Amino acid sequence: MLFNSYEFIFLFLPVTFLGFFRLAKHYGQRVAILWLTLASFFFYGWWDFLYVPLLFASIAFNYAVGKYIETAAHGKGWLTLGIICNVLLLCVFKYTDFFLDTVNTLSGSALPLPHIVLPLGISFFTFTQTAYLVDVYRRQTKNDTFLTYCEFVTIFPHLIAGPIINHKEMMPQFMAAKNFVIDYRNVAMGLCLFTMGLFKKVVVADKLSPWVADVFSRADSLTFLEAWIGAIGYTFQLYFDFSGYSEMALGLGLLFNLKLPVNFNSPYQATSMIDFWRRWHMTLGLWVRDYLYIPLGGNRHGEFKKMRNLFVSMLIIGLWHGAGYTFVFWGGLHGVFLMINHQWRRLNIALPKAVNWSLTSLCVMVCWVFFRAENFGEALNVLKAMGDVGSMALPAGGSYEKYLGFLRNWGVNFIPWVMTVSLVKIIKTLFVLLVVLVICPNPQRLMKHFKPNAIWLLLMAIAFVYAIWHVNNYSEFLYFQF
Repeated sequence: MLFNSYEFIFLFLPVTFLGFFRLAKHYGQRVAILWLTLASFFFYGWWDFLYVPLLFASIAFNYAVGKYIETAAHGKGWLTLGIICNVLLLCVFKYTDFFLDTVNTLSGSALPLPHIVLPLGISFFTFTQTAYLVDVYRRQTKNDTFLTYCEFVTIFPHLIAGPIINHKEMMPQFMAAKNFVIDYRNVAMGLCLFTMGLFKKVVVADKLSPWVADVFSRADSLTFLEAWIGAIGYTFQLYFDFSGYSEMALGLGLLFNLKLPVNFNSPYQATSMIDFWRRWHMTLGLWVRDYLYIPLGGNRHGEFKKMRNLFVSMLIIGLWHGAGYTFVFWGGLHGVFLMINHQWRRLNIALPKAVNWSLTSLCVMVCWVFFRAENFGEALNVLKAMGDVGSMALPAGGSYEKYLGFLRNWGVNFIPWVMTVSLVKIIKTLFVLLVVLVICPNPQRLMKHFKPNAIWLLLMAIAFVYAIWHVNNYSEFLYFQF
């Protein structure tokens, strides 16, 4: 079930919300928790109910392993078993085709690819539960009842695409008595955040999607301008899509008095690659830091091993995002940029902020081209066109050729415009979005100054109605595939 669907907004959400608080009031907390857990399983099963048993089995296995880690004399062995099984589960469903295809390429064999359908959210609920096992082993959290553990893993705002939540941080919220009573301020804030995220998704990201798809479908025949439209467009599309989902998730959590972790902090305002990764997909960055980078040694064993650990961590992040070499290369490229950034800081040479922002934005955009492309050839074609000023071309005919014909003297060509949207509209849209991303505060910062009043009500009502008018029930979030 999609957050941006009529059945979720007008049926599932109000029924789940009212049922939770009404049951808590009349029948107690355990019944309310059971209701919310069953609703979350239903939410997950809406896409394909056949994968609900897989999710339940994963939950039951990790809960049992957590119990053994907590009580058994050899907790480390149980931890190792739990991590191995979680990784194997992820590998079977996500990387089987990738592994077999690699074997076929290297050996010249023709092993059949099973094309296993990837269960929604498997990367997220696997990482969430692996972190739980590690925290139990570290004595940083305690095993609760199976019902509350099910609620922790399945709570529907975060289940499909994050944010990645932490057991030791969330469990006190799940059990707090005040969270079983409607908090109307939280409801107001939650609805505002949900509306902002919905607007970003359906009004911005979904409108950019056709432009981006058009460009990348013609990667071998792009002009300079088209390639930049595709790269910038996807840079904005991915942010508005994923941050929109994350804000909807935060808003949904607040409806149930849950404060989920923030996932974005204006990442396109970053002035370095280090700064970017402190702002982008923050819960994934924290997970990798706490459960991969630091266990590998972090920065405790010299500069060379620090750089190695950083690069390996970024490769894992790339592979986590997708079973393909373009994703691995994307992660590795970010690792290289981060290593360069760290070494540059050691030189203690300051550059103007505008230069830092421009270099960071260019590096991020180049990486996103590999992230979006179907293969290396497509990515390289887009990047080649972005660097080929000689392929600069404007739409033939009309006012372009009439008033800008003199640009032929500088090598600008005039050719038929094949994109379905006018160049002027594209440039205006991308410019406005750039200004918004670079200057405006993100919704989480706006919420710090939130005061329920008529102005907020009017603005959110307009945004919600406009977004609902543009809802497309078949527009999935980009991170669902990861």
